[in-house]
Amino acid sequence: MKHLGVRGLLQRGRLVWCSFLGAITFYTSIPIPEIWGAEFRRIARWAPLVGLFIGGILGLADAGLEQLGVPTLTRSVGIVGIWIAITGGLHLDGVMDTADGLAVGNREQRLQVMTDSATGAFGAMAGMVLLLLKVAALTDIQDYRWLVLMSAAGWGRWGQVVAIAVYPYLKPTGKGAFHKESIRLPQDILGGWILLLGISGLPLLLARGNESIALLMVMGGSAIAILTGAWFNRKLGGHTGDTYGAVVEWTEALFLCLITPLLA
Repeated sequence: MKHLGVRGLLQRGRLVWCSFLGAITFYTSIPIPEIWGAEFRRIARWAPLVGLFIGGILGLADAGLEQLGVPTLTRSVGIVGIWIAITGGLHLDGVMDTADGLAVGNREQRLQVMTDSATGAFGAMAGMVLLLLKVAALTDIQDYRWLVLMSAAGWGRWGQVVAIAVYPYLKPTGKGAFHKESIRLPQDILGGWILLLGISGLPLLLARGNESIALLMVMGGSAIAILTGAWFNRKLGGHTGDTYGAVVEWTEALFLCLITPLLA
């Protein structure tokens, strides 16, 4: 019995690991060898952790560029560029497609426009504004940049999990359909929130007097992530794979702008 118990735990651990690898493969452009056995069922639960992973990479890159003497503005542009490269532009594409769709007055026609691979004027403008917001906010942020990057990427993906769990999926098929089918309530939402609560509370351990930073990260990150998904649901009556990506990107950008006054 003991042998079977250990064997079962090892099998369970392998399934969890393969699921996490599937999340890395799906949500990033980081190459994962096929022989590692990535599994794509229920990968949405890992999205906040993947966000922290992405933010950690960005934080390391930012620290490295700083050591090389790269000015803050140039460094911020470079970090945003790396940010896009790590995700393969997946979520940014969702921002632009969603903006093109929302520019149409008729709700039914919005979904049709969003399926068009061509980027329209509203999509291009939305993409430029979002990138400018990220660059400007990062340029102003001087302290705890690594923590801010991790928190922004984490809260953005937690907002995606909330949107998947709470709102209807508007297409019978699509990249986001299998997320909706396998999401679990409330554990997938709570698990990510508790993880981000711990990350956002790190300023309390780093120095005295950081209570306002920690509180703003938790309250602001939660509120922006929830309200962004709710806004897209109100406009479309649900969500698609494109709006999931838009929730990620706009939550990240707005979170950076929110935190700027305290860390400038």
